[in-house]
Amino acid sequence: MGTQRDYYEILSVERGADGEQIKRAYRRLAMKYHPDRNPGDGEAETKFKEAAEAYEVLADSEKRSLYDRFGHAGLRQTPGHDFSRMRVDDIFSMFNDIFGGGGARAGRRGPARGYDLETEVELTLEEVLSGCEREVDFKRLDVCRTCNGDGAKPGVPPVRCPTCGGMGQVQQTGFGGMFRMVTTCPNCRGRRTVITERCGDCRGSGRVSVKRTLTVKIPPGIAEGQVVRLQGEGEPPPPELNLAGEGIRGDLHVVVRVRQHDRFERNDADLMMVVPVGFAQLALGSTVEVEGIDGPATIGIPPGTQHGAEFRVHERGLPELRGGRRGDLVVFVQLVVPQRLSEDQRSLLQEYARTEKVSVGDGRSTLWEKVKRKVKGG
Repeated sequence: MGTQRDYYEILSVERGADGEQIKRAYRRLAMKYHPDRNPGDGEAETKFKEAAEAYEVLADSEKRSLYDRFGHAGLRQTPGHDFSRMRVDDIFSMFNDIFGGGGARAGRRGPARGYDLETEVELTLEEVLSGCEREVDFKRLDVCRTCNGDGAKPGVPPVRCPTCGGMGQVQQTGFGGMFRMVTTCPNCRGRRTVITERCGDCRGSGRVSVKRTLTVKIPPGIAEGQVVRLQGEGEPPPPELNLAGEGIRGDLHVVVRVRQHDRFERNDADLMMVVPVGFAQLALGSTVEVEGIDGPATIGIPPGTQHGAEFRVHERGLPELRGGRRGDLVVFVQLVVPQRLSEDQRSLLQEYARTEKVSVGDGRSTLWEKVKRKVKGG
């Protein structure tokens, strides 16, 4: 296509993105800019092909390495596809595994399958703990009810394609007739019929964009980036792949995002948290109550515990997605030094310092430190 835009910028991914992130970014853009969703929009088709070119390079380890080292110049001598001249359906066929089997393949068996769709939901850690139900809104292409999917104006049915005679394919010869090649008919695009008057609702595509709302059941223990698949909630196959009318819909993939929590960090099924404690608690031992994700828990701190020590409260973390066994609540103790001391506290600490034979200050702020604290609002 000859574009000079950065491929990572096109897909909106970081340079360190892994293969799954690149695939997901491409699928989202390809569905967004597919010409069937944007009829007559030349800019959308250009962006569709641009995304395909970026994915074709970044999904290939050798081409990606060349591109990372030398940019577009490193790829100019590499044979590949000219996406600017390819038909949209050819691109979908090339990346058939990404879109759920919707693309045409030579020798494909069984009914045609429509394209998969993707949307996202955001959960809190509390919702991960218990599982939940969420409503998702999304758009998909459905069969046009006005024309029943054939794209023709009601009362004016499609006619047999004059170019291929209703076969959906044509033969081309090359090198003085030395060989023949069978390709998809460029006039009917493999549909075997052509439309003389287009349906006013779908503009001849046989598909219309509709809004849909579904309730999704999210299981407990699901993690960031995992997917809940809703079978049959994707799109129907394109008309040219569903000539027998026996095609099946693709699926809807609901990608889970987990919101950052203000107290916990997640490590698989474990939940980690930091609890501030005083010097006396670490030195003499103590019992500390912490607030877990599902209520209070108690940890015993033995005498002489060091700053950063780890304690585990078993089975107070999150459930595992498979099996349901809960992880642990992992508590790290953090020594907190008081900023201000009472006279009694200062006296006791000075006495303790003398037993250790270490030199300490008197614990009082200087006048200049008080001025600075006043300026800062302290």
